[in-house]
Amino acid sequence: MSDTLEIPLPEQQRLRSNASMTQDGPADHVEQNRRFWDDQAAAWHGPLARDHWAQVEPSWGLWATPESQVSLLPDDIEGMRTVELGCGTAYVSAWLARAGAHPVGIDVSEKQLATARAMQAEFGIDFPLVLGNAEKVPYEDNTFGLAISEYGASLWCDPYQWIPEAARLLVPGGRLVFSRYSPLFALCVPSEGPVSTTGP
Repeated sequence: MSDTLEIPLPEQQRLRSNASMTQDGPADHVEQNRRFWDDQAAAWHGPLARDHWAQVEPSWGLWATPESQVSLLPDDIEGMRTVELGCGTAYVSAWLARAGAHPVGIDVSEKQLATARAMQAEFGIDFPLVLGNAEKVPYEDNTFGLAISEYGASLWCDPYQWIPEAARLLVPGGRLVFSRYSPLFALCVPSEGPVSTTGP
């Protein structure tokens, strides 16, 4: 028997776990996400797109750790078919294309994809961009060698839906790579301004 008693905060009592999203959770979390990104979030992500697209080397996470230190991408990425789940402005797919991959980006937000298309035109990098749901991707089984989500599907989709969908899309031996905020991030981010390595 545990010596601690966990009492959820009032707002936590109203929230359901991701596990229930597939049964009796929010009526349509996909549509809620689409509205959020089209109505609010695209406005503050759009201006960041050019800087991300212009990066010579990919960098990952809150601290922008370079790929040369993380080795997140497969060594045999050249020629590989890849899918970015929840691509947003598709800068990760642009990085993959520069490395010789054949990426596809999928996202629920028309505004995010419009920014991605503008960046494609500006940087001269072309790959398919699909308006759709990363929980139901319109590609056949065993299509991609890499499925990746950098703060996309990994944050906004039902894990009981998007992870099996990624597995379906991957060829045998394919790799799923994703990053998302940790609970520690949520605890440490100040009410205003970005998270930092030191406390307030």
